Amino acid sequence: MTDAPAFAPGARRALTHRVGSAELGAVAALLGTDDPALGVRAAATLVTRLLVTHFPGPGTRLLREEFRYPGRLAEGDMVEVSAAVTERLPDGRLRLACRVLRVGEMEPVLDGLAEVAPPDAPPGTETPFDTHPRRMLNALLARCAGRPAVPTAVVHPCDGRSLAGAMLAARHGLIAPVLVGPETRIRAAAETERLDLGGVEILSTPHSHASAEAAVRLAAERRVRALMKGSLHTDELMSAALSRAAGLRTERRVSHAFVMDAPLYPRLLVITDAAINIAPDLEAKADIVRNAITLANAIGIELPRIAILSAVETVTPKLASTLEAAALCKMADRGQIGGGILDGPLAFDNAVSEAAAKSKGIVSAVAGRADVLVVPDIESGNMLAKQLALLGGAETAGIVLGLHIPVALTSRSDDATSRLASAALLRLTARD
Repeated sequence: MTDAPAFAPGARRALTHRVGSAELGAVAALLGTDDPALGVRAAATLVTRLLVTHFPGPGTRLLREEFRYPGRLAEGDMVEVSAAVTERLPDGRLRLACRVLRVGEMEPVLDGLAEVAPPDAPPGTETPFDTHPRRMLNALLARCAGRPAVPTAVVHPCDGRSLAGAMLAARHGLIAPVLVGPETRIRAAAETERLDLGGVEILSTPHSHASAEAAVRLAAERRVRALMKGSLHTDELMSAALSRAAGLRTERRVSHAFVMDAPLYPRLLVITDAAINIAPDLEAKADIVRNAITLANAIGIELPRIAILSAVETVTPKLASTLEAAALCKMADRGQIGGGILDGPLAFDNAVSEAAAKSKGIVSAVAGRADVLVVPDIESGNMLAKQLALLGGAETAGIVLGLHIPVALTSRSDDATSRLASAALLRLTARD
């Protein structure tokens, strides 16, 4: 059991957090209503996250909660989440006074008591506040269990988020990182984030462009088997990786795929391509589909249902995307694309809603139950993915496929959960 002084009466931990759509959307999905008055229940999730990630920390067992909800909670609210030890029982259990307050206000959103059994691990082993495991992350980590860490060049991790994400992935045994970038900046970011870089290889470079080139050379020399984007621009990294001289290209078109976990959808969704191919033609889309099938297989979907999206579900010469969708389906019928069930064109609602498909009279093995959404172009894909994330509360992970090695592409705004899930995709798609 943890030493008594660590959790003596009076010990307290407080963290600030901006409420996002993910917390509120999950509560709405669980309760079956988006009544704003019930969104306050998300405050209990924030308290739980504090208890199991920070104080007492990972391994904490939740025994009892008695909470009041005198306030309301809305997306964008900045709140302080706190827990303070009121009593330590002889058997080691802790009683904690818990509160959620809007920053600058006196009336609590939530207050009450929790009783927990603290972990055996010593203080200081807590994980970041925004890494509470969720459905997608749990599934990906479980699939990675028992696999060795994949040697990975982390390219230019010169800010706290990208470096912390890489080190979190290393602690989970997903990657064996080689940090490629200006060493002084990397170590400064580690000091700011209180990260221990002991035993981690650092390949120092003068700037981001050199970081991308050095990381690609490591991959070409097979010293690493995956790349992870740090704080440089995506085009810098991908330009280096796609260079013919780099030797990383294959016969397939390179494409990006998001794996998304939308709270109101019963399965994971692969959305492609929303980041690399601007206006792919039929040949490029065929490879985009093939890459998506490879990814779907890697995450455990043996025979993925693939919806080729357009604005309508009928083939019309006025919309090139409908013609290409029909051609892709015929290619699958002729064995030119294997390993998945294709249907299209399908509008978005028909692809993900069985009720919508039924109302249109669509009889299909894919409609309403899609595992993969193939978008017409980068604009529609990018907007769709961001809408699901920001308005639908979807958790996201991103991966680039079609090279000899996978590349994890994360946004600067991605939280640790998203970065960890992207690292899991690296582990699952990298060649052993």
